[in-house]
Amino acid sequence: MKINGVFEGGGVKGIALAGAVSAAEAKGYTFHQVAGTSAGAIVAAFLAAGYSGTELKTLIMQMPFTSFLQRAPIFNTRIIGPAARLWLKKGLYSGEALEHWVQQKLLLKGVRTFADLKLNQLRIIASDISQGKLLVLPDDIAQYGIDPLKLSVAKAVRMSTSIPYFFDPVMIRKAPIGAEKGPGKPEPFKQQFVYIVDGGLLSNFPLWVFDRETYVERVPVVGFQLVGKSTNAMHVINGPISMFQALFETMLSAHDERYIEQQNRFRTVKIPTLGVRNTDFNLSEETSLALYESGYAASDYYFQKWSREMYEKQYEKYVLRRP
Repeated sequence: MKINGVFEGGGVKGIALAGAVSAAEAKGYTFHQVAGTSAGAIVAAFLAAGYSGTELKTLIMQMPFTSFLQRAPIFNTRIIGPAARLWLKKGLYSGEALEHWVQQKLLLKGVRTFADLKLNQLRIIASDISQGKLLVLPDDIAQYGIDPLKLSVAKAVRMSTSIPYFFDPVMIRKAPIGAEKGPGKPEPFKQQFVYIVDGGLLSNFPLWVFDRETYVERVPVVGFQLVGKSTNAMHVINGPISMFQALFETMLSAHDERYIEQQNRFRTVKIPTLGVRNTDFNLSEETSLALYESGYAASDYYFQKWSREMYEKQYEKYVLRRP
């Protein structure tokens, strides 16, 4: 049976999403359309490209997280180096290594741009912090004079995973190039660019993304949410970077929670994340496997109880009648 899948962002906890996908596939469900934010965008992109849940497990287990956190030697000088990079680049790390890794894995399935996917198959959430708005990619990239079908899928994933101050924002030049503010007065150079960052800033779990679309036959939407974040573990704050990391973790943990609890539990697979934080980049293999199994068990339990009749009743009650 076809379903549309929506995947929450969660940094290194994305391996749990792979487990959830594997369980859904084992129950006979196939993913028709997919969407995601941050780590969820990585999973969604790989699914759209044709990777299976089992292949996802291998990919994410082998994901070289530490290689994504490298920078030029000049920026490694204690205190001064990271501060200088933040000032010049707006991030501690570039994000290029992550984009390249995603691109190489997608190319193995013959996918480079959104034109290589089925139309409307993939939605990726990002945040335009220059203009203060949420972006649903690839469609919204047209606002910047870029053909949505020509947008690199890996570039869209990078936009969605660019944690502010951690990874560099993705800069895009606004369209039309050379637009004028007034007669004979070109727009200042700096104002010709916008900064795109992690979609989790505005919607870490975009369960709503397919609600606005209409079909002759409605495809059920199932969201995969990473829960268990409220462990009350203390964030050690010893400077502006660690303070922002704590702030971002808190935001991602609670951002869409009230919306999910009140109206969407019927279409949400809640995956316990065992106290792992988004930026625990040095996960052991044992912990990674435990997260995978947690995702598998949660998804398996959900689909054992799931029925189309129940879904349609709840969808009409909570979604179609939503004010």
